[in-house]
Amino acid sequence: MGNTLTIRLPKALLERLRQVSRRAGLPVGRVVRESLESTLAQQKENPLLQFAGVIKGGPRNLSSRKGFSRE
Repeated sequence: MGNTLTIRLPKALLERLRQVSRRAGLPVGRVVRESLESTLAQQKENPLLQFAGVIKGGPRNLSSRKGFSRE
């Protein structure tokens, strides 16, 4: 491992963390790492967002059907 992260936890959260650790029979650090991995895995980015706003110089109205333009 080698990387250390120091955080301050409210007493209530620390107690909940210790309870989960005892019930699971795992060290507190491992419970924290697994929780972080689970949370970060759920936050997948939409791969198409990288292209948002990339198209420049196109028509203001992209409608191809005549009569539906508001201009």
